[in-house]
Amino acid sequence: MKILNIEFNAFGSADIKEAFLAEGHTYVDFFFDKEETRHNPKEEERLSLTLHRETPDLVFSFNYFPLISKVCQQEKIKYVSWVYDCPLVNLYSYTILNPCNVVYVFDKELYMEFHRAGIATIHYLPLAANTERLDAIKCRDGQPFLYDVSFVGSLYTESHNFFDRMGDLSDYAKGYLDGLMTCQRNVQGYNFVQECIEPVLEELSQALPMEPNADGAETKEFLFAQYVINRKITGLERPALLSAIARNHVVDLFTVDESFSVPNLRNHGRVEPYEQAQRIYKQSKINLNITLRSIKSGIPLRCMDIMGSGGFLLTNFQSDFLDFFIPGEDFVYYENTQDLLEKIAYYLGHDQEREMIAGNGHDKVAAGHTFRHRVAEMFDF
Repeated sequence: MKILNIEFNAFGSADIKEAFLAEGHTYVDFFFDKEETRHNPKEEERLSLTLHRETPDLVFSFNYFPLISKVCQQEKIKYVSWVYDCPLVNLYSYTILNPCNVVYVFDKELYMEFHRAGIATIHYLPLAANTERLDAIKCRDGQPFLYDVSFVGSLYTESHNFFDRMGDLSDYAKGYLDGLMTCQRNVQGYNFVQECIEPVLEELSQALPMEPNADGAETKEFLFAQYVINRKITGLERPALLSAIARNHVVDLFTVDESFSVPNLRNHGRVEPYEQAQRIYKQSKINLNITLRSIKSGIPLRCMDIMGSGGFLLTNFQSDFLDFFIPGEDFVYYENTQDLLEKIAYYLGHDQEREMIAGNGHDKVAAGHTFRHRVAEMFDF
């Protein structure tokens, strides 16, 4: 097939295009300004003209863009999108109903939400790793391990987070939110924030005006839960867990927020995600995943990259893992802070077992969860 690939420097862009070719497809890039995702007459015309000129069999993008769907529906061409962001408000655009759409999300619980609503254009497809590329990345100086415990990712403590932009809240609202966030932090595997914010929703709306899109079905509860509160919970949880680990072990952190500092933690700042992060995964005895709280059950991209790189993965519980991987054999999950600390101590002291688990995880990703596997699955319609 000939694919018109929507190019905006997405995560996995080079890997998916390599997989297109390996699976016998061809592609042409359409460079897209993802700042205008819903309405842009000039972009719509440019895309329409490109479709007429290139005559592809389908259009593909990472993440979902209502503007792309609108044009594909008009031109009667299939639009395949693979979503790696969660939350993604564009999924609630009314254009999601367009019959041209074949939309894949990596979170099974999110898929079930749309399935229960009768939305037939959304399907479930986990994320992937390019194990051939990852296997070719060599570690610096041939050294197998430079770090005992590492975490690569945002802390969600940056100054632009929505929660800290809110104006004054009443003591009741502050107490309610503190209690809600504390309860959610103590629960793995189920997120109840969106169900529980109605008592303070009006006050939140006054403190931080956020309105649903006029052409979408998202609610204020969704916007505040997923973009404000769950991110704030993550911004509390990640630093707290890293600080707890650092009381007993050296922690190496690779993150945007270079100001975060606690004793026994080395903050290396931002790293390039395509190769530098994967080298860190290879050279860390334990790679942590602390999932963004808006991801309900899905396996984050970080986890696929860690396992695909041959790194040992220690993650919070996400139920989608159990569909494809075996805990204690391919990866390890923790249930709470104490369990996390105990498992770090155990696996740092059991090299052979830890390395066997890392190898199993890598081999299972290579056998069934590469970009080539996903391309074959997503175009099987």
